Amino acid sequence: MSISKLSAIRRRDPYFERELKRYEQPLPSREFILQILQEQGKPVAFDDLCELLDVQKIELEAFQRRLRAMEREAQLLRNRKGSYILPERASLIAGRIEGHPDGYGFLVPDDGSEDLSLEARQMSKVLHRDRVLARVVGIDRRGRREGVIVEVLERANSRVVGRVLLEHGITVVVPENRRINQDILVAPGGAVSACAGEVVTVEIIEQPDRHSKPIGRIVEVLGNYADPGMEIEIALRKHALPFEFSGGALAEAAALPDALDPSQWQGRVDLRALPLVTIDGETARDFDDAVFAEKQGQGWRLVVAIADVSHYVQPGTALDREACERGNSVYFPRRVIPMLPEKLSNGLCSLNPNVDRLAMVCDMTIDTHGEINEYRFYPAVFRSHARLTYDQVWNWLAGATQPENEVRRLWSQVQTLYDLFKVLGEAREKRGAIDFETIETMMLFNEQGKIENIVPVYRNDAHRLIEECMLAANVCASDFLQSRRQPCLYRIHEGPTPEKLEALRNFLKEFGIGLGGGDEPTARDYALLLDSIKTRPDAQLLQTVMLRSLRQAMYSPDNVGHFGLSYEHYTHFTSPIRRYPDLLVHRSIKAVLAGTHYTPGKWDDIGLHCSMTERRADEATRDVSNWLKCYYMRDRIGETFAGTIAAVVPFGIFVALDEVYVEGLVHVSELGEEYFAFDSVKHLMLGERTGRRYRLGDRLQVKLVRADLETGRIDFVLADPT
Repeated sequence: MSISKLSAIRRRDPYFERELKRYEQPLPSREFILQILQEQGKPVAFDDLCELLDVQKIELEAFQRRLRAMEREAQLLRNRKGSYILPERASLIAGRIEGHPDGYGFLVPDDGSEDLSLEARQMSKVLHRDRVLARVVGIDRRGRREGVIVEVLERANSRVVGRVLLEHGITVVVPENRRINQDILVAPGGAVSACAGEVVTVEIIEQPDRHSKPIGRIVEVLGNYADPGMEIEIALRKHALPFEFSGGALAEAAALPDALDPSQWQGRVDLRALPLVTIDGETARDFDDAVFAEKQGQGWRLVVAIADVSHYVQPGTALDREACERGNSVYFPRRVIPMLPEKLSNGLCSLNPNVDRLAMVCDMTIDTHGEINEYRFYPAVFRSHARLTYDQVWNWLAGATQPENEVRRLWSQVQTLYDLFKVLGEAREKRGAIDFETIETMMLFNEQGKIENIVPVYRNDAHRLIEECMLAANVCASDFLQSRRQPCLYRIHEGPTPEKLEALRNFLKEFGIGLGGGDEPTARDYALLLDSIKTRPDAQLLQTVMLRSLRQAMYSPDNVGHFGLSYEHYTHFTSPIRRYPDLLVHRSIKAVLAGTHYTPGKWDDIGLHCSMTERRADEATRDVSNWLKCYYMRDRIGETFAGTIAAVVPFGIFVALDEVYVEGLVHVSELGEEYFAFDSVKHLMLGERTGRRYRLGDRLQVKLVRADLETGRIDFVLADPT
């Protein structure tokens, strides 16, 4: 059908021009379909909808696909007669299921409204993360909206990792993810050679409904719980982390040259003579940033060179699709799941010393106040003059050791970097960025691959030096793209919600202190309060509650600034080897330099996806760490430890142990022979009879009574109950 023949009805479509740009034969837009249904005010049959929208016979198949997509996303719903209705007119709420280990669950609505509670009978129809339509039917005993599931829109679980059990001759798989609280029945002949107690992957061949449990067949036997590395194998499958590269991606990587060819240098600035260096951790294998600083008059020149991953990973290739799906590299103890194949991540894109590498460079001029006066971006060829480590550099700066002969010539350059860092640090304080002091830990393993010890890792000024250099380059990247109206993914961090802010202020009142800034406190207000409480004995408690009042950072094309860093605009530019958003930023910068625009697709959707993959990686690494810690503690049952209350929840208190750096639960039933009331605002448990209090930050002596590998639970009891 030609454009000229489109009817007056179709030209009413407010998004007609948009659809015309996307498709040779534009369909009615989703918005127009919803508008027509709204105008009708009643359910509309398919044939009637086609007539109302003047859909021609040649368009029927494509139109049906669009309607099915709208159904999947809960924009439309068909009633029992097959007619189309608007979910909101039927009082239906679309959302995703969040299961609870105890059998009940919640619907998290797509529109961000209050969650619906779902009783166990409703949860029998679905699994964790399924998308459904539900209807509110009342209020539960806790005052929450209660729902019933009307329809399942999308099944989220096709494969599940779990443990094999034999019950009365029937094989079932108990999911490792405790939020999937239904055992999966194994179909006859679907158990292959799996034995009771082994960890397996089961493919679901029949999803649950109100009459039957899910049914599956075992497609992979991973082994036993205690096998070395099993905790990572479980986490990879439990969180659906891609961990095997496709044949296409591996073939593209293999086809890349092993070394740089001078023909690739055309149009690039030659920085090979500039003494750039990398500074990373002792065990780092991929080096994606190199730095150089020199004094210029009263100020400094700072050069940050970042591996030019976008030169090798082109849009639309198998490597690009793989990197997008992964979203980021995942760092487990002793194992990395990289975003890109090793030839790139540890080869061509790793800034190893004394080899030529391609880079995207941010070249900055910084004044004596730590302000960036000028900057420019350009592609370059360079070579790292040394691979330095944080401890090595800090020992030089602290005077504990002297630079070795081969790097002594770089000593003045490191000192210049340190002088610049101190100026940038002062600018950070003046800006009011929040700097929470947290303790990171590192696991030390024996030859069998199990934890031998857990030790703290302290950040020194060498870490902070590199961090400030990266922050400067990231800010320049966001300013460069924003000022040139090139869309990109910003790293955004919003301030506290009104509810969390009110809870924080109420908590602080208990200590006679307050947070400035009125209804909209700034990062500076947080930083000033943190500085004022440093010397208090309860400083760690107050800092913890302040930290929990803030929202999680995420990726979005809508720039709302970065609250914690106190930046009006901020993006990630410095790690394209291990973060997909950084790769997109590199492409965007190159597009601007070339006088064009870059569009990878829907920026909103990509931002949501990359935020999800980041959370997924965090959850997977947390699972592995918890399992390893649980294994480590099995041999210490009966021992007594000193610790601090790290969290207070309705069912008990979590205690973080000193020196061991492990957390476990003291169940509310172990707190004393009385009823305890949970106060979420004051973060405490209060004994109703004795007035005994257990508050966040309190010190305790606890005894280890349980370390269960299957559930990952570490349980304590009070060592000195009174």
